[in-house]
Amino acid sequence: MNYRSTRNSSIKTQSAHAIVKGLSDEGGLYVPESIPKLSEQEILDLCDKSYVDRAYTVFGKFLTDFTPEELRHCVESAYNTKNFDTDNIAEITKLKGGRYVLELWHGPTCAFKDMALQILPYLLTTSAKKTVDGKQIAILVATSGDTGKAALEGFKDVPGTSISVFYPEDGVSPMQKRQMTTQSGENVNVCAIKGNFDDCQNGVKAIFTDEEIAKKLAANNILLSSANSINWGRLAPQIVYYVSVYAQLVKDKEIEFGEKINIVVPTGNFGNILAAYYAKLMGIPVNKLICASNSNNVLTDFINTGVYDRNRRFYTTVSPSMDILISSNLERLLYHLTGENDALINEWFGSLKESGKYEVNDAVKKQLGELFYAGWCSDDETKSVISKTFADEHYLLDTHTAVAVKVCEDYKSKTGDNTKTVIASTANPYKFGRAVYEAVGGNASIEDEFELIAKLEEKTGTKIPAPLAATKDKAVRFTGSVEKQEMSKTVLDFLGS
Repeated sequence: MNYRSTRNSSIKTQSAHAIVKGLSDEGGLYVPESIPKLSEQEILDLCDKSYVDRAYTVFGKFLTDFTPEELRHCVESAYNTKNFDTDNIAEITKLKGGRYVLELWHGPTCAFKDMALQILPYLLTTSAKKTVDGKQIAILVATSGDTGKAALEGFKDVPGTSISVFYPEDGVSPMQKRQMTTQSGENVNVCAIKGNFDDCQNGVKAIFTDEEIAKKLAANNILLSSANSINWGRLAPQIVYYVSVYAQLVKDKEIEFGEKINIVVPTGNFGNILAAYYAKLMGIPVNKLICASNSNNVLTDFINTGVYDRNRRFYTTVSPSMDILISSNLERLLYHLTGENDALINEWFGSLKESGKYEVNDAVKKQLGELFYAGWCSDDETKSVISKTFADEHYLLDTHTAVAVKVCEDYKSKTGDNTKTVIASTANPYKFGRAVYEAVGGNASIEDEFELIAKLEEKTGTKIPAPLAATKDKAVRFTGSVEKQEMSKTVLDFLGS
């Protein structure tokens, strides 16, 4: 299995190289040159397998330059009860109306990013031994809240690596900020940016493509890599849980084998729903991919019109992990939908960089309409869904999963489609305790975060996860805040280059 760059189809490399590099030199994203298939028998066989075995099967299709022993080591080291609070790794909760909440937040940071970032350090260090043995790997991360902590937790004190995380100063929840700024580890650095997530993401990409920075780091035997979903090693693990949930629903006799499902994903950077698209291409019976956005609804407009326009007001919402106007992983989807036309990708994303806007052709618009449904909801609607779901089903949603539930309701109302539906639940509600507490009728004016959380526990009869509770007594280590133009200096200073 070779990998190509979305901006230069002539590039061909193996997965180990793609994972170590993260981003191609000219700024393109690595994609597999063909999507491997799971036969019906293979999917059926997975129904009686563990999550580890399901992951091993999927990775075996994509990471063909890894030995079976290497893959087994990676999946067993990541997906275990030392890292996750359930043997199943991801849990499924059944709601009314043929809806199934796929809980992707049972890992050490209580967010779906753990599903990928617990295994990425093993994939990366294994890849580095194959390709750049002896070099130090410097991980750069831009985060809208969850990726940062999950990456920090995954890479802390991993030999041969360091990690720098940038987050928008006023664009994460108090709990997300506390998780990052209290992070332990000798090889970690965390810094706030005076701007939004797009500023963080653009800054990281600029560092990756800066030849002078690359030369300075190379002189110190350091190579840059990424833990964002621009890295194939981040995206591939996300495919696993969509394959796994289908197998599990068949095993639990919730669906018949071969029966199609809908998948609803709250997303800002498009990586999580792109993984569901790849699972569909692999052979998982998926009817409709439903893309759910908050008020930063650039993806909704794009899927519905074919016009991507980031020249709009940026909203800071109660679902901050989706407060994004530049959806990086969309580039991978469009590369596939254009038949791997790198010229079009360069044209469209060049236009995005220069004018903040592009429009895809009619052929791509048609495919978007066939594959996806897109919708969005406001903060008030998000809180209303949290309140109603808790009142009706005694199930507490976080502010991102609530967006997905609302858009799912809108889709069913508009189309009458009663296909059984998997809703990707991306975070534990206690990561966004203030908004959730207010949604269920609590007094959100309580200033102290942990006093408020105690009230949320009391009011709902739920429990704050141990990893979040543990941050209460941890000392804050990182208080820095810089302008976006200072990101490269911050990285070089941390790395001593």
